[in-house]
Amino acid sequence: MGAAIAPGSRNAERLRERRSAIARTALVGAVANLVLSVVKILVGILGQSQSLVADGIHSLSDLATDALVWVAGRQASRGPDDEHPYGHGRYETMATLALSLVLLAVAIGVGWDAALRLFSPGDLLKPSWITLYAACASIAVNEWLYWYTLAYARRVRSDMLRANAWHHRTDAISSIVVLIGIGGTLAGLPYLDAVAAFVVAVMIARIAWELGFDAARELVDTGLEPERLAAVRETILNVGGVRDLHMLRTRSMGGTVSTDVHVLVDPYISVSEGHLISVKVEQELKQRIDEIEDVTVHIDPEDDNIAPPTMGLPSRRETLSRLAAHWANLPALGRLDRVQLHYLNGRIEVEVLLPEDDAPQAEADNALAERAWAAIAGDPIFSALSVYRRCAHRNGAS
Repeated sequence: MGAAIAPGSRNAERLRERRSAIARTALVGAVANLVLSVVKILVGILGQSQSLVADGIHSLSDLATDALVWVAGRQASRGPDDEHPYGHGRYETMATLALSLVLLAVAIGVGWDAALRLFSPGDLLKPSWITLYAACASIAVNEWLYWYTLAYARRVRSDMLRANAWHHRTDAISSIVVLIGIGGTLAGLPYLDAVAAFVVAVMIARIAWELGFDAARELVDTGLEPERLAAVRETILNVGGVRDLHMLRTRSMGGTVSTDVHVLVDPYISVSEGHLISVKVEQELKQRIDEIEDVTVHIDPEDDNIAPPTMGLPSRRETLSRLAAHWANLPALGRLDRVQLHYLNGRIEVEVLLPEDDAPQAEADNALAERAWAAIAGDPIFSALSVYRRCAHRNGAS
C-alpha cells in the first residue's frame, strides 16, 4: 500500500514564487554585470591594470551565467508532466553544475595569464589611480548583488540562486584582491597586480569546486545529511499507528527532497486504517521537514527484512478457490459475508465472517470452526483460522 503526493496549491505557489525570484535576480544581475564589465575592462585597459581587466572579463562571464540561470529557472519551475513525473528540479541542478564549470574555466584563464606575466617582468603593467575607483565600485555593487540574490535563494530554497549569489560574492572578493594589487603596485611593488590576479583565479576555482561538487552529489541521488535524516525518522515514528520503519531513502532535487519509506503497522488493521497512517506520515513530513516535497509510504504488516518471505504464497483469488475446495463438504461455509486473509510469517491466517442469525449459534459455530480448521490443517499455506458471526443487533448501517 502506498501514498504519493499530487502537486497541490502549496507546491504550485512555491513554483511561481521560485520562477519570479529567479527571473528578477537574473535580470538585476545581468544589468549590473553588463555595466561593471564594460567599466572595468575599459578602465583596466586605459589604466594599465591586468588584474582589473581580468576582473572585468570575470564580470562579463557573469552575463552568460545570468542568462543560464534565467533559462534553467524557467524550466525548473515547471510542474510535473508525463515525461517528468517528479518535476523539472534537476534542470536547476544541471545549471548549478554548468555555473561551476564556467567559474572554473574563468579561473584557469585568469590564473594562466597572471602566471605568464609573473615569469615575464617586461609584461608587467603599472596601473593608474583611476583603476582604484573602478575596483571600489565593483566591490560595492557585487557585494550588494550577493546579499540581494542570497535573500531570494533562502526564501525559495534554491541551490541555483545560492550558487549565483556566491558567484557575485566571488566578484566582490576578487575586486578586493584587485584593489590590494593595484594599490601595492602603485606603492612600488610591480608584481602585486599580477599576484592579485592569480589569487583571484584560485578563489574562483575554489568556489567552482564547492558548487560543482554539491551539484554532482545531487545528480547521483545523495541523500539528506545524518542529522536531517534523524529528524525524518523521529517525525515518522511519532505518527500514531507507526510501530517502526525501515528502508528510509531520501534524495535531493532542485532544492527539494523526495522521501520513500517502509512503515511497520499492526498486521491486523484494515486497509483503510493503513492508508490513513500513510497519509498522516506524508502530512507530518511535509509540515515538519521544510525541504521535503514528495513522499511515498509503503505500509508493512511485518518487517520484511527479517520475516519469512510471502512472495510464494497464492493470490486472494487462488486462496479462496483453495478454501472452497477444502470446504466443499461444509455447506455452512458456502455463504460467507467476508473472508480476511493475513499474509504473515510466510503463511496465511484466515478470518471468516458468517452471516447474522437471530438464534444463538455459539456451540454450532465452534463446531463449524473445528471442522473447517480440520479441513485445511493439512494444507501447509494455512497457519490459523478464526470464525466469527455478524451480530444481529448493531447501530448504524452495516
